Amino acid sequence: MTQSIEKRLEQYTIKRPQEVLIVEIEAEGEEDQISIFKGFSSSLMRPTSFDPDVPVIPEGAKIISIDRLASPYNPNEPKYIQQGITWEMMESILSQVGV
Repeated sequence: MTQSIEKRLEQYTIKRPQEVLIVEIEAEGEEDQISIFKGFSSSLMRPTSFDPDVPVIPEGAKIISIDRLASPYNPNEPKYIQQGITWEMMESILSQVGV
């Protein structure tokens, strides 16, 4: 069984704890921004469930873009490593780190 997009991105941030991912998605016609850091996902626009088994990125969500930022993340002064990454580009990055 393959891992979900969310789990793969969480695994990436475990392997790269110096990075924060900001993932812009569209799910059920609504946009959301997800922060992923050290293996945890949290919505920046809606409440996030306390239950870690409830996915923050729903199955079937469309990844609009992913930004890689240096941690700690400061929304007032973000330190971008790479911006506007497509899912296809991110898959290549994930493969490079073995996720």
